[in-house]
Amino acid sequence: MDDATWMRLALEEAAKAPPHGDVPIGAVAVRKGQVLGAGHNRREVDHDPTAHAEMLAIREAARALGSWRLDGVTLYCTLEPCPMCAGAMVLARLPRLVYAAIDPKAGAAGSIMDVTRHARLNHRVSVEGGFMADEASAQLRAFFASLRE
Repeated sequence: MDDATWMRLALEEAAKAPPHGDVPIGAVAVRKGQVLGAGHNRREVDHDPTAHAEMLAIREAARALGSWRLDGVTLYCTLEPCPMCAGAMVLARLPRLVYAAIDPKAGAAGSIMDVTRHARLNHRVSVEGGFMADEASAQLRAFFASLRE
């Protein structure tokens, strides 16, 4: 399967968040053609500030691998990760991140800061941003438009 297949799964995951009041952000952790973890934002429903899609997918992937090191894993996210999630990716030794929409308010994978490739950290994540950004941005715009109605 290719990057588009996995990002579509992340977009499907993101669509699960709005029914419980969460922002539609999804993430899927993949290794060797197998989904090891998936998540969508659950901050509102779980009352947990760390319940970001990426964190949930990372936790599931680590459990599936039986290791905190996410060797060989690619994480697909519908929005550029925040500093917390980007930091978790570095700490998990994630080799590759593919994200859709840029986050101009809290992006930490190249837009307003770059935790994923910071020269002073002991690991750098290979990052590909903007992949299927139109689809992810449309999902986010629709969610916020519905809040304003």
